[in-house]
Order: sequence, then structure tokens, then C-alpha cells
Amino acid sequence: MQSQILCGGSVAARRMRVIVGTVLGRHGWMRRSHEVKLLSTSSGDTVTIGEITYKLKTPQNPELVPVKHISGTVPQTVAQHLRWIMQKDLLGQDVFLIGPPGPLRRSIAMQYLELTKREVEYVALSRDTTETDLKQRREIRSGTAFYIDQVSPHLCAVRAATQGRVLVLEGLEKAERNVLPVLNNLLENREMQLEDGRFLMSAERYDKLLQEHTKEELDSWKIVRVSEDFRVIALGLPVPKYKGNPLDPPLRSRFQARDIYYLPFKDQLELLYTAGPNVAAERVSQLLSLATTLCSQESSNLGLPDFPVDNLLAALHVLNTFPMLSSQQLIQRLYPYNSIMGKDGHAAVEGVLSRFELLDGRRHPAPSAVLHVSKSAEGRADVTLRVVDKDVTFQVPAGNKEPRPPNTNPNFICSPSHSQLTAEMMQSHMVKDICLIGAKGCGKSVIAREFAEMLGYSIEPVMLYQDMTARDLLQQRYTLPNGDTAWRPSPLVTAAIEGKLLLLDGIHRVNLGTLAVLSRLLHDRELDLYDGTKLLRWDRYQTLKEELQLSDQQLQERSIFPIHPSFRVLALAEPPVVGASTTNSSSSSRGQQWLGPELLTMFLYHSGSPLAKAEEMGLIQGLTPSVPAEAAEHLLHLAHMLRKTNDPTAQSLASSLSTRQLLRICRRLSQYPEESIMHAVNKACLSRFLPSLARASLEKSLADCSIQDAPGPAEHTRDYSCAVKDGVLTIGNVSTQVYKPNEKMKVPDVLFYDNPQHMMVMEDMLKDFLLGEHLLLVGNQGVGKNKIVDRFLHLLNRPREYLQLHRDTTVQTLTLQPSVRDGIIIYEDSPLVKAVKLGHILVIDEADKAPTNVTCILKTLVESGEMILADGRRIISDPGEAKGRPNTIVMHPDFRMIVLANRPGFPFLGNDFFGALGDIFSCHAVDNPKPQAELAMLKQYGPDVPDAILQKLVAAFGELRSMADQGTITYPYSTREVVNIVKHLQKFPGEGLANVVRNVFDFDSYNKDTREVLIEALHKHGIPIGAKPSSVTLAKELPLPEVKMTGYWTINQGGNARRKLLCPTETHPIDIKGPVFLRVQGYPCNRQESRALSFSEEKAHWQLPMNEVNIICDVTTKDDVLYVATCNPVSLYSMKEGGETIRSMELYDVFPRTISGVWQPFVTIAPLGSPLDGQVVLHEEQSNTVLHLDMETGAVRRLMLSPDGDQPSTRASNWWNSKEQQGGHKMCRDFAHKNWLLFYKQDGNQLEVLDVLEGRVHSISLLINLKSVFLVAEDRWLLLESNTNKKFLLTKPMHTAAEDPAVCQLHSISEDTGAEMSVPQMLSSEQLPNENLSAALDQKIVSPNRILADTGSFARIVVGFPDLMSPNEVYSFKRPVDLSVLKSSDSGAHMFLRGGLRSSPAKQDNCVGLLVANQVVRALPPSKVPLKEVYPKDVTPPMTAAYLEVTDLNSKKVKYIPVPRSRTVSPYTSWLSKVSESDVLIAALGSGGVVTVDMGGYVRLWETGLDNLQRSLMEWRNMIGAEDGRPVQITIQRDSGQDVTAPKHGKVDPSNAPHIGGNQWAGGTGGRDTAGLGGKGGPYRLDAGHKVYQVSQAEKDAVPEEVHRAAREMAEKAFKERLKEIDMSEYDAATYERFSNSVRRQVQSLRIILDSLQAKGKERQWLKNQALGELDDAKIIDGLTGEKAIYKRRGELDPELGSPQQKPKRLRVLADVSGSMYRFNGVDGRLERSMEAVCMVMEALENYEHKIKYDIVGHSGDGYDIELVRADQVPKNNKQRLKVLKTMYAHAQFCMSGDYTLEGTGASVKELAKEEADEHFVVVLSDANLERYGIRPERFAQVLTSDPQVNAFAIFIGSLGDQAERLQRTLPAGRSFVAMDTKQIPQILQQIFTSTMLSSA
Repeated sequence: MQSQILCGGSVAARRMRVIVGTVLGRHGWMRRSHEVKLLSTSSGDTVTIGEITYKLKTPQNPELVPVKHISGTVPQTVAQHLRWIMQKDLLGQDVFLIGPPGPLRRSIAMQYLELTKREVEYVALSRDTTETDLKQRREIRSGTAFYIDQVSPHLCAVRAATQGRVLVLEGLEKAERNVLPVLNNLLENREMQLEDGRFLMSAERYDKLLQEHTKEELDSWKIVRVSEDFRVIALGLPVPKYKGNPLDPPLRSRFQARDIYYLPFKDQLELLYTAGPNVAAERVSQLLSLATTLCSQESSNLGLPDFPVDNLLAALHVLNTFPMLSSQQLIQRLYPYNSIMGKDGHAAVEGVLSRFELLDGRRHPAPSAVLHVSKSAEGRADVTLRVVDKDVTFQVPAGNKEPRPPNTNPNFICSPSHSQLTAEMMQSHMVKDICLIGAKGCGKSVIAREFAEMLGYSIEPVMLYQDMTARDLLQQRYTLPNGDTAWRPSPLVTAAIEGKLLLLDGIHRVNLGTLAVLSRLLHDRELDLYDGTKLLRWDRYQTLKEELQLSDQQLQERSIFPIHPSFRVLALAEPPVVGASTTNSSSSSRGQQWLGPELLTMFLYHSGSPLAKAEEMGLIQGLTPSVPAEAAEHLLHLAHMLRKTNDPTAQSLASSLSTRQLLRICRRLSQYPEESIMHAVNKACLSRFLPSLARASLEKSLADCSIQDAPGPAEHTRDYSCAVKDGVLTIGNVSTQVYKPNEKMKVPDVLFYDNPQHMMVMEDMLKDFLLGEHLLLVGNQGVGKNKIVDRFLHLLNRPREYLQLHRDTTVQTLTLQPSVRDGIIIYEDSPLVKAVKLGHILVIDEADKAPTNVTCILKTLVESGEMILADGRRIISDPGEAKGRPNTIVMHPDFRMIVLANRPGFPFLGNDFFGALGDIFSCHAVDNPKPQAELAMLKQYGPDVPDAILQKLVAAFGELRSMADQGTITYPYSTREVVNIVKHLQKFPGEGLANVVRNVFDFDSYNKDTREVLIEALHKHGIPIGAKPSSVTLAKELPLPEVKMTGYWTINQGGNARRKLLCPTETHPIDIKGPVFLRVQGYPCNRQESRALSFSEEKAHWQLPMNEVNIICDVTTKDDVLYVATCNPVSLYSMKEGGETIRSMELYDVFPRTISGVWQPFVTIAPLGSPLDGQVVLHEEQSNTVLHLDMETGAVRRLMLSPDGDQPSTRASNWWNSKEQQGGHKMCRDFAHKNWLLFYKQDGNQLEVLDVLEGRVHSISLLINLKSVFLVAEDRWLLLESNTNKKFLLTKPMHTAAEDPAVCQLHSISEDTGAEMSVPQMLSSEQLPNENLSAALDQKIVSPNRILADTGSFARIVVGFPDLMSPNEVYSFKRPVDLSVLKSSDSGAHMFLRGGLRSSPAKQDNCVGLLVANQVVRALPPSKVPLKEVYPKDVTPPMTAAYLEVTDLNSKKVKYIPVPRSRTVSPYTSWLSKVSESDVLIAALGSGGVVTVDMGGYVRLWETGLDNLQRSLMEWRNMIGAEDGRPVQITIQRDSGQDVTAPKHGKVDPSNAPHIGGNQWAGGTGGRDTAGLGGKGGPYRLDAGHKVYQVSQAEKDAVPEEVHRAAREMAEKAFKERLKEIDMSEYDAATYERFSNSVRRQVQSLRIILDSLQAKGKERQWLKNQALGELDDAKIIDGLTGEKAIYKRRGELDPELGSPQQKPKRLRVLADVSGSMYRFNGVDGRLERSMEAVCMVMEALENYEHKIKYDIVGHSGDGYDIELVRADQVPKNNKQRLKVLKTMYAHAQFCMSGDYTLEGTGASVKELAKEEADEHFVVVLSDANLERYGIRPERFAQVLTSDPQVNAFAIFIGSLGDQAERLQRTLPAGRSFVAMDTKQIPQILQQIFTSTMLSSA
């Protein structure tokens, strides 16, 4: 008897292999253990394990029996497992081997089957397995569908049952629920009903039946016997610990389970000793100890994945060859703990490593380079590695091409880290498959390619995508030409057979359940395919061949193939995201923790670390030699700075500056070196569409790296044009040949209006296009992406293919469209394939709508130019490779892709295409055109639409877009909408703008808050949406008194010398000091159009950015520029009438300090004319300081008028002698536009004329003391003597020659006016136009004239003055009461402030003449206005700052226009009263209007001229659209067939009854040729008034008042009920409302965003294999064969079992409730601001507690953890919320001083980090006075970023001076905000939420 014993146990047995023959001599060392014996006896062979014996049978199909699974000695534990399986087998029970991931369970099952010589049917279950896969599948044979279970494996359950084989089911936890119960009955009773009508019956019952019936009978009943040898061995993972579906209880109960844990320490050690004889025994045991520790229960409690113990064997083979390799590096390959785990896990593993002395990474250097590779045998190569100073040579598998020596590829720049990586990969390649982990764009694919070429491998790239199925990986069905169905092996299978290197790109994307199919291939190199083909490991195949003595041919007929020995898999993956959910939901754009215990067992891992800066520099210079070095330096500096920070925002930015992107930028810079880096970086990061935080962060980083944008002046002035000349296209500065296409019809042709901005984008696109890039255009909707692309291709003359993606796009639909013709499946090429073949441009639209897992297959196409199509063809870019390969499509060299996508994030909620694939395209952000460009474009769309309307539209939409960028509104209004409005207005000019814009805004009409924001924005730009044509509120007109001739003025000219006085003149140059350059600051001008809801004289208004104590002292205009001067501190503001910005200059440093009101400067301004446009002269009246300012450059020069330069000494006494101020100096600026000014001192006797251009002063000495001077003409000035008010006229020769000392003559004027002399307040320097003069005097008259105003008259006209010497007539419009008599009783706003009477007359008279409009306008205080006449009796006049009295001499009317009160007023009241008697200053503006500035700095523009008002009113009414009350008639023209006789009036029916038709009566409604309405050919419309009963439209639309009242009452009642319910008083309710209302809008928009997040999370997925739904293209053949479950439908995807629950986000608001908040609340309302912020958080997050768990904590001098809201007790109603606010207030009032901001922040960050949450946020609200408590900003910055898991943000509320801004500069970008305005806080919070939460939604 010959027996064979396989036994394991001791060291002596270590070197034993299969010992055939007797081992009895060795019985000395056997301890009691199970032996495995094979006994051959005459009655047949038996196998004995221990005491259990099994009788062998001869297999029918010996090729199905596993071979070479038992190797050498069987370890003890394995023998015990085998014995147990044999027991169950003898009992006829099915077994379930359960245990941790790894090949051990499978190997034990196979060993058992090899021992017992059983045939095996192996099924790897995956999530795509369906019941048809398990039972039977139909195939079509010669046109008929058959059920096949004979050939195809997955129907192997049936085959195994009937043939008596063993069915091995692997991966039960992968199969979807409810698939496996198909097997229940088969397992339990060995029965099963098949689809084709057969019935499987257990052996016993069948044999019983056979005793009573014949076999033929049973066959005719279709009963089939199940063999008694049929068994099932299931292999699975324990599910609660690992991921997967738990076992169905009924299924579970049918199996007997056995836990197969890793081999015991001792057995493992044996194996490892065998594997590594050269390795020190101690080191082996340390490694194993580590592995065992990391598999223990404790380590899995820490969340560490299991260590892949089975891979230790492979690792020891490596160690055996390289004993000098460090253990730590080895472990990193087996267990890349850096990538898988967060900080805690990391620390734990390092702890274990140091425990077993394995932290030896520093002592043992890594291999540094591959020296050379040479082919040794077939499929092997010798590789020599350099390790330190030793060269080690070893053998590795290799491809069949010639290996290329390392470092000879010109496109691969070898850097030290890369050569080290390839060397390490070589080591691993010796023993096992490799997985290369690295971030996007760090060169994984390049390294893989280089690695393959070194070894002479052909690469087979397979791009994995998320919804890839097991079938896609292994085999797909197709139809043969005769209609038979067959299976086509996938590239993966062909690679295995041909021995290629399989590149699995994107292993992190694919679902684990699908990847499991490969585990057997990776572990055992065996594979079972769907059509019954078996792939065997090379040596097993050889053994099988020898044992069965079959040829290759015969084995292939039995469909058994060998896997080539040099076949290897190289997987590429992005690093797992630590702490991310393990679920593979498509919405998690952040990636997931894909690297779990199962995958760990499949590969050895290498991580490609990002390059060091120097290496990357080398790489860039190697690949783009001509790039400017400085630019590359800056770029790298920036990229590395962003990569180093641990701030998630910076990290995401860094991912868009991957090595790949940097190379692209450098390629471009080397072509166009003049381009700015800033532009390139912004383009690469798409900074235009980043959330505001990220954008701030990027800007700060750019500034830190000193990358500035040097905007060339050419930027704006350069004319972007495009021209095609002689077949060359030029856009901007770039030219290229125009393409000559074959298919003309596919070249797009589109209506396109050129505008500079789009031309810039196209020039940019062309640059990249010429560099060979594929383009990605990202922008909001409607900004013209498609137009730009079509225009671009039109100009280039390139044909285009167009693909529109959407939610349901699948990988199949991107590439091929299957269809069935005559029972044969035919694939139609998709546009993508056509474009590749023909070299067209593929335009992919809406790329962000398709799931990213679909679009990512574009990556291989773009990157490697390879792609495998569903029908087995493959796209190849290299024509050389394509030769001789069947089924290839060569990519045409002209093929390009242009992808269009919306910007990522809210509100598009697409998939983040840019995030996933942005770095393989060259990205361009497309924005709405700039205002000028847009205006030009709209003009081309609407040539007849008035410009004013277009400008309003452009301005309003510009504002709305910026609001959308800030997040105030959610929808980004685009050019498309404006164009539609303009098209409408162009076609129907009669419709009002206000109606037409509703075409766009009616979408928002139901959302109250959005609607308010929109209406406010539209009104601001004067689009009167919602106004009625009747709402015109012009001021009431009162009649003027009759005009009377009231006397003469005579200029005395006689020869009398006393009357004719000569005045000597002297001239000297002026002394100029300076210039000093001051800062000119620009502020946005928030200009509001006033005619939004009603039409009045006021045109527009805005607020000057001045501070509250400042005092306005002068306003003047030139052309359309307004200048305003203030005097405390002195500053100057200038702005254009319709401009965007207000420029301001603070002259605080030029003027001496203002000492508490003792010296009160008073400034006047004179704007100069050409050539000094934009420059002004400023005159301070008391110190007589004259400054010349240039508002463009900020240059300030001081002009010294008096030659001695010493200022009048009177001023010194002024300081304390404030009793009666002496007269000040005055400036006359009427001729400032001619660049000369006149200065005089009150009560002085000298005039100084300053010629600014020549820089001279002419001093004229007079004989009289002056009161005032009026320049009535350039050469004639009217002087008033100071005490007598006598008038003199000074005539000055026009152009005095220099040598002739000019003499001026003084003429006295005698007035003959009857009454006392008039003191003019205003005297015009020009004359009224003749028609105005005639109209005013009611007589036709042509004469020189001047208009004059004084206190006693509305206006006087002096006819003939100043040119005629004859007596000049004075005509007056007398006032009933002289103004000076009216006491300016300080009624109105500031009576109690102004403290008593005015001490001196006001300095400004506020009276202007508008000569063209024939008007005099003055601003009067309310006390001097006849209010009783203006307002009806019972109306109380409104509170106003002043009234504008408009005296119109044309219509002889006077009207009083109220000027609204100023919002704020300076506390310096006595000073104010010296400036002006009313609270406004006034200046003329243009021809028909004035501008007023009130004391609070509020500027208002008024239109007073009647003609202008008339015209504006017309325009305004047109904008509203005339609503005539007539009803709309619908007329249908029909041809009645009767001829039209000559038109006639028709008879008039005396009774006037309605007539319809009949061609007889006049005034009918439908006849043919009588006059009437709607007829066919009548002469004119005649309405005999039959529809008189029309209710006007407005009345119909109005809702009756009682309905309104009922609604109001209902609301009030509900409100009171609610208050009663929560027990809140109405006073409390009002208090709460105050806070709640101010943040209502922000709460609303935050909630919208949160809702959309929720909606996005609920997006449904495709459920495959459904019995109804849409046809699944992938299953079209299954449909042909008659399968049922070939549909797919949308459904909620249940989260995978075992995946962690979605945890809520965790937010903590840390509010500052310290004493300083209370103390400074009065200054800037900071406490109320933070209360509003808290209120907003509480309201916005109400009902989202499951999504965002929040609490609110206060910090103050009393401590840093004052609990305001607890996370588990959030306030539910207004009362509870108010209580929180009250607590804050009270605490701030009564707490100790001190500041705990830092401690509070630190504690909160630590506390939150401990909690389980999806994400952690801390928002710190604080005032910025940290300095006061000696806290350094750097420390605060440290605290904010102390834990990378917690996003901490600081919002500084209120600060003294610029503390907050200074602080913000030192804190990390995007982490700190300054909110000086309450409205900003909610917006900031909103930004924080949206930028961080949306990124991870």
C-alpha cells in the first residue's frame, strides 16, 4: 500500500516540498495532528484527514478539477479546516467560509476540492449579478433563443447541480439584496424551477419516481435529477465589520459557517521563514507581529483597516533580494498608512511600528535608480538597481517588446524622486501587482508609461468609471453577423492572455462590488468568464496539460486558456480622502475613502509624492526650454506655497495648479512670453468663479508671491478685431491658417456681434488652440459660450460635431448608440467617434450636467489619445501602433474637443466638471461682457431702442450680476436675458420697458425677498417697474406777480474827473510751493435714480462717503462734473453726474489742525477749464490760502498771491478774538473756465486777479472799500461799496500789453429805483437769450441784459446793462414780503440743536440763474416759504431740509420743490448755520437743472427747466408703457369671398342698434366696406360707441377694499394667536421683529441654499436590472434573447450597508459679549450687529438641525464659554430666540472687562474637533481690539488654523480706526472678515457656508 502524507508543523519541515513515497522513517517528529492521507485501494482511492475518510470518484471533466493549490506541507490549521469541510461534505451540507479579506478562504476551498478530485464551478458575485446570471441565460443560436446552462458559467448553479460539481460562490456580501434567494430552494431541498420549463429535483425523490416511471416519462415531464454530489461552498466577509450587504436570514440558515481567520502566528512564521531565507529571523517575526497587531480587534476599534497579512509573503520575497531595504518602506507599500488615515490613526500605527522597532526609514536608504534592464528569458528581464553604493540585479517579468534603457525618453524628464519611484516599483513588480497613488496631474500616467517602456511591455489602458459593471470589465455580449449572440472579451482579458501590462486608471472611482471580480485574477491569476472560458495561471495550465496529456488545441476547445506569465496589473488612483465617507455616492465630489481592507490585499502600494520645487523646475525647463525663467520661478513658488498649507481652500486651489497645469501654463508662456502670470493662474484656477473665500485666498497668495498684474495700457485701448485675409485668420495679435474642411455643411454659421471682450476670449482660445490644447469654457448661463465657440469655429472654418450632455448620459451614449436591425445589433457612431475619425471639432455642451464618472472617460482620450468603445473597437492616436491591429480607429490629427460647462456651485448644482477634469483642458472663464461692450452689442440688436433705455438696462443688470456674485441673489442674470428684452423693445417700441423687463423677472415674482431686491435694483437704475402712468408728483405752481419797470441804472461817464476814477494795476508772478502728492481715493457711487415709482423733479440721488461730523461748505459744477468741498476736515469730492465712482481727497494734512471750532475754515472751489480740465483751485476764506489741486494725480500746489508771502497777521488775534469775525477773503469764480479768478477781501480796497495759466497776479488798487464784487462780463465788474451799498462799474481794457501798465476805470452807477438800493445776491455773467428775454417781459425785445436776484424780488432784469451807456431799465418781479424781513425762525429739523439766533449772516446765498431755461432757482429754509399756499389746508407739510424756489420767467410761475431732510447732521451746529441758512447748498447743473447737497452729504440732482421736464416725462411714460383703458380686441381676418365695392360711409342707423356685418350700416363691427371696427375694407375706423360699458382695466385688476381688510385682519389674528401660544408680549414681539427684519433677506437666501443642498443630496440614481423602465443599452442583446430584467429606472439609492451614517455638519458661533461690545455699541452698533448675526444663524438653521448641528457660545471678561444656545436645545420659536438675544445684551452690560477671544476660539476648536461630524465650523464674532489686551495677531492666526479638521473663521465687528483691517492683513486669507456694516455679517456668514459647504455638498 502506498500512502502519501502531507503534514505540517515544525522547523525541520520548513524546507520540505511534496514528498512522494514513504515518509514513515520520519515518524519520530510527528506530534498528534491531523494527517492528510491519500490511500489507493482496490475499491477506489480514498482521502483521509485525521480520522475522516472520503471516497474519491473519477471526475467526468478532469480539466475542471483544481490543480496545484496544495503546495508543500499543509499547515495544521488548514488541515483542521479541511477536515471540517470533509465532515460537512459527508453530511451533504453546504458550507460558508467566513473570514477577513484575502485569498485564504478561496485557497482552502480549492485545496479541498483538489484533494477530493471534484470538479468546480466558480462564480464571483458582484453587485451586478442578477438572478439570470445564476440560473439560466438565453443565447440565440441560428435565429432561435435557447436557454443555455451548458456552456455559460454563470448559469453554473444549474450546471453544477445536474453534473454533481461543487459550486463555489465568492463574495456573497457583494451581491445586491434579493438576488441570492433564487438559490434558497436549491440549497435546502435541491429543487429548482427553471425558466425553460425544466424542474430540478433532488436525487432521492428522482430515484423514487424512477422506480415507478421510466426515464423517458420523466424526461417528457422535463424533470432533471440533481446529483447527490452537488455541494455549495460560499465564501464571504463578515458584514457588520466590512462593507457589503448582510446575509439574508433565510439564506444564512441554509449554510454551515466556519470562521477562517488568518493563519496562526506560528504557521505564518513558518511560511515567511521559507520565503525569506536571507532575512534575519528576528526581523521576520517583528513584521509578523506588526501585522497581527494591526489585525486585532483593538486596532479596528480605532478605525484602522486590517493589515493585508497575506501580502507579507510577497514582501518577504522582496526583502530576500534586498535585505538592506528598510522595513518601514516595505510596510508603507503593504499598508500605506499615510494615505489611509488621519492624524490619530497615523500616530497609532507609528506607535506600533516603534514598538516593534520597525521605524527604520532613516537608517536604510531607498533604491535610487534603475541602472539598466536587459531581456533574459522569454517574458523575463534582468533589472539592475542602484541601492546606495551597491548594484543589485534581479529578475522580473517583462513584456515582449525590446526594453528601452532608462532615461532615454525625450518626453520624460527624470527627476531623482521619480527615478527612485520607478526603482521601488521594480522591486514590487518582482512579486506582485502594483497600485500607484498620486494626486491629479502629478504624472502618474507618465511614470506608468515610462515604467512599461523600460520593461518592454505593451500597455493596455482601461479607464475605470463609476458605474462600470463587472461585464464591462470582463466580457461583453455582441451579435455575430448571422444574428447569434456571442461574448467579446474585454481588453482586460486580452491583456491577460497576451501578457501585457494592464493599466487600470482610476481604481478609486469604481465600486468595490465590481472590483471584487478581479480579486481572484490579482491573487491567483485565475479567471472564469461569462461564456464558460477559464483562464488559468501559467504553471497550473502546464500541469493540467501534462496530467491530462492534452494539447493546447484540445484545451482551447474545452475553453481553457493560460494567463501569460508576464501579465501584470498597474493600477492608478487618486489618494483616498481621509475621513470622507466610504460611500461611493456620485455627489461626493471630494472623493472617498476607497482604500479599504479588501483592496489592500490586492496590490502593493506606491505613492507618487508631489515633486520638490527644484525637481519641478527641472521638469518645466526640460519640457518647455524657452519659458521665461522668472515667470517659472514665480509660478512654482505659488504652487508650492499653496500645496504646503493645511488650509482646505488652499489645497483645492493647489489641485488646479498641478504639475500638468503648470506645464500647460509654461508651454503657453514660452510661446507668448509677454503674457502675465496672473492671467495664467487666474485662468487655471478659474478664479472668476471661485467662492469669494477661495478667491480672496488666491489673491492673497498671489500678492505674497509678488505676482502682480501689470495691466498694459494696451489692454483697453487695443482694438480687438478679427479679419480673414488670404486664408489667414487674425484675432487680436494671433494669426493662423484657415482650415480647408471636407464637410462645409458642418461648419457653424451664427449671428455674432463682435465685442472686445469676446474677442479677447477668442484670442485667448486661439492661442491655446494653436498650442494643441483642448479647451474648456466655463461661465454662467447665457453669457454666450455657444456663440463664442460657433463664431470661433466659423472663423477657423472648422467643421463641428455637437454633443449635448444631460443627467442620463452614460458612457455608452457618449461613444456609441446601439440599435437592432434584422436581429443583428449595429452600433452607430456618436458625434464623438465621428469627430475623432474625421478630425472635426467636438463641442460638448453642458458638460457639468452629466455625472462626472461619465465625463471622466474623456480623460484617456485627451491624455493618451486612446479609448475603447463598446463594440470592441479602439481609438488610437499613434498611427504606427494601429498598423496590423484589427478594430482600430486612428485619431485624426485635427481632432479637438471644446467643452462648455456652467460654473461649479450654487445655483447651477451641476457636477463639478472643472474639479474632476479641469486640469486636462485649458480653461477659459467666459463672463458677461463689460458694460461698454454689452451696450455696443445691444445697440446692434436694437438699433431703434433709445440709448438711455439701453444704458439703464446695462447698469441694472450689471448690478444684479454683482449681487449674484456676492450671493445676495441666487440667479445670475446674463446677457441672454438683456438681449431678449432689447429684441422685444426693438420689435414693439410702444411697449414700456417696465412691462418688458417682467419677461425676465416674473420668474421671481413669488419669492418676496428676491422680488424686493430686484425691484430695488431696477428702481435704483430708473427702470420704473410697478409705477403707474398717473403717479406724477410735480410741485404745485403758483402765479408770479406782474413784472413792473421799477427804475433805471445809469452809468456815469461824463468828463467830470471826480466821477471817473482811475485805478492803478501792478502785475507780479506768483510763488508756487509744492507739489505734495496726496492720495485720491475712489469710492463706489451708489447712485439711485429717483423716478422709479413716481415722477418728480428729482432725477437721482446718492450719498457722499463723508463722516458724520463733517460739514459741506461749497458745491460747484463744470460741464457734468460735480465738486463738493467740506471743511471739517477739509476735503474735496468730485464725481461725474452719471458716474460710477466718487473721488475724494483729504486735505487734512495741508490745512492746519482745526482747533475745536475756534478756527473754522471755509472753503470754496473753482474748477478750471481747458487745457487744465480736471484741476481745481481751492480757496480758504479766512487764511486766504489758495491751493491748486489735480484730481487725477493727487498733486497739491500752494499759490502765494501776495509777493511778500507773509499772510495777513490779523489771523493770529482771530483765534481768541472770536467775538466779531473780521471780513474774510472772497473768490469770484464766474470765469474760472477761462482760467482766471478774482480775489478780494471784504472791506478791503484791492482786487487781485489770478491768471492760472500764466502764473501771474494783477493787483488793482481801488479807492473804495468793497462789500462784494460781481463779474458781469469778462471786462466789466460790478462793485459794491461796503457801507453805502453804492454800485460802481469797473471797466478793464481787454488785453493789456505788458509794457503799458494797465489802467482800470471805475464808473459810479446812479440808481433811480424809488425804493432803497437793492443788494444783489446773484447777478448773471451772461445775458438771457433773446426769446427768453421777450417771454419774460412780454414784449419783443433784443438787447444786452443781465438777470439779478435779491431779497426783495423773485428776479430783476436789467436791460441794456452792462454794455449800453444810456440809462438801463430795471424790470422786477417783486416779492410780497422781502426775504430778509422774514425771520429765519429755526423751525424744522434742528431747532433745538441750533441753539438760539444766528450770529452772522450765512456765507452762501444759494441762488442760481438758469439762463437757458429762463429760471432763477434758490434754496430757502421752510420758514421763508408760503407753505399755506403750497399745501392744502388739512395737509401737514413734510419735514424738509429746504425748498427749491423755482421762478420760471417763461410761464410766469413760481413753484416750491421740497428737498428731503438729510439723514445725518454734524453736531457743530453754530458752524453749520454760518455756511447756509437752509440745510442745503445749490449749484446750477447743465442747462435745465440744479444740484443740491444737504448737510449730511446727500447729493440730489433736480430737473427744473420746463422743456426738460416735459421731455423726461414723455420718456418716463414711454418706459412705463401707455395703458389705454381700451380692452384688447382679438380680430381674425377671414376672406369672405365677396368683392369689396368702393368704400362708403354706409347708412347711419337712426336707432343706432349694434350691427355686425351686412355691408350696409355705418359703425358696425365686422362688415366689408362700411366704416366700422374690424371690417375688411372700410375707409376708416368708426366707433359708434357701442362698447361703452367697459370697466377700466385698472379697476378690474384692483381687489375690493373689504377683501384686503379681511386678509389683514386674518393675519393679525393669527399673529396674536401665535404670540399667545408661545406666551410672548407684543412689545417683545416688536423687539424681536427689529432684529429679525434686518436679516430677513439673508436668512431667506441661506435657506434657499440649504434647501438646494438637500435637493442635491436626494438626486436619484439609476437602478439597473429592472423589469420595467427605460431600456438599458448595455442589455440590448439580453433583450433580443428574451430576458425580462433589461430595463433601468431612476430611484433613490439606498446607502450601502456598512457605510457610515451621514453625520451632520457641526457649527459653533462664538459671539463676543464682552464689555467693550456694550461700550462701543453707541459708536458703531457692534453689539446689535452680533445680535443680528446670532439671530440670523438661529433663524436660518431652524428645521435643519439634522443637517447642521449648531450651538452658540459667548466669550467675555467673565470667561470664554458662556452658554447661549446648546446644541441639543436649540430655540424653537421667537420667544426663545429673543431670550438668547436678551441674554447676550444683559451679559455685555454687566460683565467684567477683559478679552478671552483667543482662549474661546482655541477651546471651541479643540472641543469641536473631538465631536463626530461631517465637517466642523467655528465662526468667531469679535471686535478687533485685541491689541488693547496685548494679544498678538499671529497668535490669533495660529489658533484659527490650529486644527485642519475645523474650519475656523473670524468676523471682526466694529473697530476703532483701522484695527480690524490691520488685523485682517495678518490673518490667513479667506479666514477673516471685517464687517463695518450689519448687512455684511449675514453676507459673510453666507459666504462662509456656501464656499465651504457647497464644496462638499
